[in-house]
Amino acid sequence: MNTENIMLHRIVTYGRMIKFSHTIFALPFALASVVLAQREYPVTFRLLFLILLAMVGARSAAMGFNRLTDAEIDAKNPRTSARAIPAGTLTKRSAALFVAASSVLFIFSSFLINRLCFYISAPILLILFSYSFTKRFTWFSHLYLGITISLAPLGAWIAVTGSFSTSILVLCLALLTYISGFDILYSCQDTEFDKKAGLYSVPARWGIKTALRISSALHVISFSFLCLICPVFDMGPVYMVLVGVIGFLLILEHRLINPDDLSKIRVAFFNVNSMISIILFLAVFLDEWGKHL
Repeated sequence: MNTENIMLHRIVTYGRMIKFSHTIFALPFALASVVLAQREYPVTFRLLFLILLAMVGARSAAMGFNRLTDAEIDAKNPRTSARAIPAGTLTKRSAALFVAASSVLFIFSSFLINRLCFYISAPILLILFSYSFTKRFTWFSHLYLGITISLAPLGAWIAVTGSFSTSILVLCLALLTYISGFDILYSCQDTEFDKKAGLYSVPARWGIKTALRISSALHVISFSFLCLICPVFDMGPVYMVLVGVIGFLLILEHRLINPDDLSKIRVAFFNVNSMISIILFLAVFLDEWGKHL
């Protein structure tokens, strides 16, 4: 295998380790925050590039750290035993170096954005890393994951404005409940394993039927926050029409899954959720673009 193929193989391996494709869940929310913030604060291509670098760095560091801390658990779980570290395609040392490099990328990008972003970059990394331990002692881990990912639009807002605003919390709360809800759905696959391994999750604690109800409730709340964005940010009809589409997709997601048949969880998790995130960004972008026509 030549040098180029080796490098490509390693890039693909790292990408699979951190599930880089799943970046599409949170990134559109962060970009939507940028669009809303640019109403009063100009956004340059340099700033947008730095925001993207910071997001990639933070998420890569968090996912890499999660894979490191969960390596032994993943090795015992048939669903996750083929992941890079338990499968032996990536060493723990290589993963640790990747986490370190990603952390540096995040902190350095934050430094180049503005002073406030730099000051909060290290605490944010600690919050992101701490998620990896929550499943060991609380079923609140799903909500904690939602909290960590909901920092993305808040961070993007601070990157553009250099300050904090309570208005953007509506978008953050929409993302928090959205992520928490589908993480509960996804964890239904590991219900029996979590019980045997002594791990905490909503399905392991209360069963799959109750978990699906809780997930549905969280997504109703998420949809409510998406609707609340309309008056908070003075959105127009384009936004509301596309949010209506998101509501339909959330219903579809829950119709795809029932307690006796979890085979379509992956379809609901990746395909439907990817569409929801992208449509949310389009809703904000097209609505804003339409105001300038």
